[in-house]
Amino acid sequence: MTETSSSGGTSIAPALTPARGQMPSWQHFRSIAALILREMVSKYGRNPGGYIWAIVEPIGMIAALSFGFALVLRSPPLGTSFILFYATGYLPFMVFQKNSRFVMNAMRFSSTLLKYPTVTWFDAVSARFLLNTLTEMLVSYIIIFSILIWIDYSSIIRFGPILIAYLYAAGLGLGIGMINCVLSGFVPVWQTIWNILTRPLLLASGVILLYRDLPDAAQSILWWNPLSHVTALARMSFYPTFEPQFISHLYVASFALILIAMGLLLLRRFHLEVLERL
Repeated sequence: MTETSSSGGTSIAPALTPARGQMPSWQHFRSIAALILREMVSKYGRNPGGYIWAIVEPIGMIAALSFGFALVLRSPPLGTSFILFYATGYLPFMVFQKNSRFVMNAMRFSSTLLKYPTVTWFDAVSARFLLNTLTEMLVSYIIIFSILIWIDYSSIIRFGPILIAYLYAAGLGLGIGMINCVLSGFVPVWQTIWNILTRPLLLASGVILLYRDLPDAAQSILWWNPLSHVTALARMSFYPTFEPQFISHLYVASFALILIAMGLLLLRRFHLEVLERL
């Protein structure tokens, strides 16, 4: 859906002058809740099908990957089901991808409301992050368990690794999204540049090929991609014999926290300048 906002020609600086740190904490929760409801109505309520498209989109991608590789491979790299293999890799990747995109446009989407002192940039970012994360996790749950029922899956699922993997993916998307929110505010074409630069991520994040099946030279490079750790960790939950030794929780968690800290600092410092440019 195309996101729109009307900033008009009015300067936003006077409206943002009050000291927002003096607002009671409950006011932030009210603002975030109101922004989430607005987002739900705008993103899903006005489209034919609403939330159905949030499920159909990843199903289409998973089906395309499964059908395409089933034509050239006798069996998937893990297990016997192509659709389960690609679902367990693509869905956590999708959480990162959509969070980074939605958070990047948080201030642009809510620019009109951000003129009021009771709504802050933190509220706008938090609302988009929470709504998208919860939505994508629910969509993943529906898709994965529908697949498990369909293929009559009988192995024990480990919920710990997959929950951690989704939290890592959400955190990485949040950090990247906040940094890109500032960059796209100063460089309007940055969003297009970022979309082009990140197209190879689907190949470089372990969604299609397992890390262990790659040449040593490729492994030494792709280890530094935290999403490779995320997809491998998610697949551990469904394949009992799959125990990737390269996963580093310390690296992925540190990477996500550093990105989030950088994003918060940049937005705190430059949010007024970004709003003036929207």
